[in-house]
Amino acid sequence: MMKKYIAAAVLSITVLGALAGCGNAGNTGNNAGNAGNVSNAGSAANAGNTEAGTVSGAENGNGSGTGAAGGSGSGTAAGGSNIGSDAALDAALNDAGVAQGDISRLRVTEDRDDGRKVYEVRFNVAEKEYEYEIHAADGTILSSDVERDDDYQAQQNGNTGNANVAVSLDEATKTALDRVPGATEQDIRIKLDYDDGRQKYEGDIIYQQVEYDFEIDADTGEVIEWSEERS
Repeated sequence: MMKKYIAAAVLSITVLGALAGCGNAGNTGNNAGNAGNVSNAGSAANAGNTEAGTVSGAENGNGSGTGAAGGSGSGTAAGGSNIGSDAALDAALNDAGVAQGDISRLRVTEDRDDGRKVYEVRFNVAEKEYEYEIHAADGTILSSDVERDDDYQAQQNGNTGNANVAVSLDEATKTALDRVPGATEQDIRIKLDYDDGRQKYEGDIIYQQVEYDFEIDADTGEVIEWSEERS
């Protein structure tokens, strides 16, 4: 009888030990699973940091950037480099062999040509009119042209038309220049023309990167049209 009790006790201990082993194995599995989850989360976080760094670098242009969570990366701005309007003007002046103080009627505008960004530079030096197209990325001169400014010569000679009108060339010139404080006779081009049944002075003033187009009645001195175009 005693042997039966001993055998039963041993069996009970064996069963409890087996159950405890199963519990430990389950805990071990759970711990392993949790460790895997932490590892995956860490990988995702690192990947996010790296991606954030790359985006930040791209936004910063040519250089490096740091992501919000500590990652880093580098990139180039989608628009590429741009030398700026001042450098484009310098390139044109150097090619023309003139100083900025000697020019008038300056305009530098930004445009696109064949899918690339360019600067169009225009200015006058006495009786010559210069036009340049400059590559915005590196300052390369894509085209250049120099022409004789016939309107300038006509103004210098006082020969802008032979019609007998009430308003003289000098009076019309003063009327236009008075509308643009600081502009001088070097900045204006004006000539007498017959259009729409009447004599009128037509021309433009280019001063401080703004172009003003006008028409003045040659008999009354009235400003018929006036418009402004800014760079």
